[in-house]
Formats: sequence, C-alpha cells, structure tokens
Amino acid sequence: MKKLTLLASLALLTACQTPSPAPEISLDGDVFYLQRIALPPTATLSVSLQDVSVADAPALVLDEQKGQITGQVPLPFHLSYDPAQVKPGHRYSVSARIEVDGKLLFITTEHHAVQLDGSDPQPLKIRVDAAR
Repeated sequence: MKKLTLLASLALLTACQTPSPAPEISLDGDVFYLQRIALPPTATLSVSLQDVSVADAPALVLDEQKGQITGQVPLPFHLSYDPAQVKPGHRYSVSARIEVDGKLLFITTEHHAVQLDGSDPQPLKIRVDAAR
C-alpha cells in the first residue's frame, strides 16, 4: 500500500511540473555600411530574422532586435529563435535598417539567407545601403 501511495504521489508531482522551455539558438553578427559617415546620436537599428517562404505575403518575423544605436559601425546584433519554429523547406533571412527620427537612412538591399541548421557562419555580416 505504501508503494502505491508513493507511486501516486510521484505521478502527481511529475504532472504538476511545468515543462522546461525549448532551448533557443542564436545568430550574432554586425551591421555595417560602406559610406564614411558617422551616425547621429538619435539613430536606431532594427534587425530581424524572418521566414520569407511565402511569395507575395508579409514575412513571418521569428525574432527582432530594435533599439538606440550606441557607437558607430560595425553595429552588433543578437537574434534568438526556437528551433521548433524552423520548418523544413522554408527560407529564412536576416534584414536590417537604420533610421533617424523615423526617417530611413540605411536598409538591406540584398537577400541575406540563413539556414538555421547550425551551419550559418557567425558572426554574420549584414551590409546596409543608403536609402534613396
């Protein structure tokens, strides 16, 4: 009887435990531009990891880093994602933009594909070009 009570208690305790969160994997890198100009102190950087698999539809954002820029280029970023969000056959990319007071200054103009399978070179180097 004691064994049965002990097993029932153990089962109850196991059922009450919250599952541990899925491990997150990260992408680290730098955003840079080729122009020889300094950014004003009000500049902000936005870098996002996106699922770009569906044509003619908005990209699904897996993670995004936004904030005030401290310093000058290269500008470091850190993006995290849950590997359970990565779907076989889907395409993923990293994009970045730099704004000043809501006005776009620099943006990625090339597709920066990532595999999200652990083979992506780190740190990633993301070039942004002047907005026109």
